[in-house]
Amino acid sequence: MVLPETLSSNWKKLQKRTKLTNNKVLKKSNSVTKKEIKRDEAKLLKEKINSHLERKNKNKISTVLANNDETQAGNAVSSLTSEIELSESKKSIGKYLAIDCEFVGVGLEGGEDALARVSIVNFHGFPIYDKFVKPREKVVDWRTWVSGIRPHDMKNAISFVQCQKEVSELMNNRVLVGHAIDHDLDALLLSHPKYLIRDTSKHQNFKKLSKGKTPSLKKLAKHFLDLDIQGGEHSSVEDAKATMRLYKLEKKEFEKLHQRFNRS
Repeated sequence: MVLPETLSSNWKKLQKRTKLTNNKVLKKSNSVTKKEIKRDEAKLLKEKINSHLERKNKNKISTVLANNDETQAGNAVSSLTSEIELSESKKSIGKYLAIDCEFVGVGLEGGEDALARVSIVNFHGFPIYDKFVKPREKVVDWRTWVSGIRPHDMKNAISFVQCQKEVSELMNNRVLVGHAIDHDLDALLLSHPKYLIRDTSKHQNFKKLSKGKTPSLKKLAKHFLDLDIQGGEHSSVEDAKATMRLYKLEKKEFEKLHQRFNRS
């Protein structure tokens, strides 16, 4: 037979033990709950960010598709993600710019080139400038199959004079990279100091691919970058990006040659 005092003592010990166990369970439960809340909050934040980026991408692509421009839409899909992920520092203008232009046909049978779009990217390939330009003469051939330009692109196009002024300001005191860049500068009626020009079409290491002749940007991009461009309608943004990547690939050699040129 258990005495009352013993029973009371054992009961108190049991209660104390039960209380400690309950406290441990409660603390563990609270800890798990806090972790779950933090995890859920992080998940919700990630979903919001992804949703925002997806919406942003869809809006851009939808705008392009609304103009029936499938090629630009394809280019948008392939480049939007990398642009979004670029840090703010890599979106600044910087010292190096790559330029590319698209042209339409004017004059007799559309045989003469007229500037219709100018695109400029920075050293990291981020688009700094991309505008359609109203040709100063009547367009005879839009050359859409290669230029990617359509009549409706002129709706928000700027004047040649405005484009010339804006591009000139961007170029000032910066290294300008281009492929057959003289053609683009001539079209803009602009000049640029030779020591600030890097032309991928004249670079000796690139010309070896064409046995000393002027290589096409398409051929260089495929051979050196494993990049397919200009398969159909051209995009001056994509071409400018490819040109900058080619320059970066041979940057040391480019600069060696220009140092030698500046000394002579």
